[in-house]
Amino acid sequence: MNELKIFAPATIANVSCGYDVLGLALDTVGDEMIIRKVSQKGVKITKIIGQDLPLETHKNVAGIAALALLSEIEINFGFEIEIDKRIKPGSGIGSSAASSAGVVWAINELLGKPFSKTDLVRFAMEGERLATGVAHADNVAPALFGGFTLVRSYQPLDIISLPTPNELYATVIHPQIEVKTSDARKILKSNIALKDAIKQWGNVGGLISGLYTEDYDLIGRSLEDYIVEPIRSILIPAFDAVKQESLKAGALGCGISGSGPSIFALSKGEISAKNVANTMKFVYDKIGIDYDIHISQINKEGIKILEKK
Repeated sequence: MNELKIFAPATIANVSCGYDVLGLALDTVGDEMIIRKVSQKGVKITKIIGQDLPLETHKNVAGIAALALLSEIEINFGFEIEIDKRIKPGSGIGSSAASSAGVVWAINELLGKPFSKTDLVRFAMEGERLATGVAHADNVAPALFGGFTLVRSYQPLDIISLPTPNELYATVIHPQIEVKTSDARKILKSNIALKDAIKQWGNVGGLISGLYTEDYDLIGRSLEDYIVEPIRSILIPAFDAVKQESLKAGALGCGISGSGPSIFALSKGEISAKNVANTMKFVYDKIGIDYDIHISQINKEGIKILEKK
C-alpha cells in the first residue's frame, strides 16, 4: 500500500466520572484523512478542508504526531497528509485527537505495523500536547483502540480496552460555541475533597463493572461527576436543563463530553437515544442557540480504512 483514506472517529472523553482516564469512540461523526507515501523525507500537510487550520507541520497536531512516530524509525521516504476536518475544533468530541490518532494509525499501517497501539497512543498524545498543553490520552486511546478505553496509568502508559454492551447508544449535542480545552483545564481546582474523590472512585469502578456485566442501570448510576462537571458546566448554556430533561426522556446518564461545550447522554437502545436527542433539541430551540446533534452506537473498531491504493 502507498496511500490510505481513513475515517478517524470523534470521541467522548472523561465519560463523566473518569477525568483524563476514560473515553469512548463514536461511529457516525469523524474526520476523513488521506495519508500517502512520498519520496521526500519528512511530513507535509498538503490540504485541509472543512476548518481553518495551519498547514505548517509543526503547528498542526497531525504533523506533530506524525513527526513523533517518525523520530523512532529509520526510513528513506516521507508522507503527505490531506485532512477533511469534519469535527470542529473546540467542540468537546476529540477534534485534535482524531487528527493525531488518524495520522499515526495510517502511517503505521503503511509501514507494515511496526508499532503497537499503545505506541500509537504515545505518539498521538504529542498532538494533544500541542492542542491543549497537556499530553492526555482519554480521546486518542478510544480512537485507536475502539470502544471504551481506560488509561490505567500514564507512567508507564497502560491502556485497557473495556467491553461495550451492544445496546448502548450515545447522543451528543454540540452548541455552536467554542470551549478551548486549555481554557477549560485552567478553571479546574488543583485540590479536591477526599469525600468527593471517594464518590468518584466508586463511580469509575461501577461504570467499568457495568460495562463488563452489561448492567445498564449500574452504568447509569455511575455516570456522575462530583469533581469536574460542577465547575465546567457553568461554561455551557442550559447544561442543567439539558441534563435534567435527558434523564427524564430515558437517558441512563448525561454529562459533559470532554471539556465541552458538547453534552453527551448514554442510552439503552436507539429509540431511547432518539428520544433524548429530541429533548436536547427542544431545550436549545427554546433558548435560540444553534447546535449540531449526533446519535451513534459505540464504535468498537476505532479508526477505519475507507480506501487503499
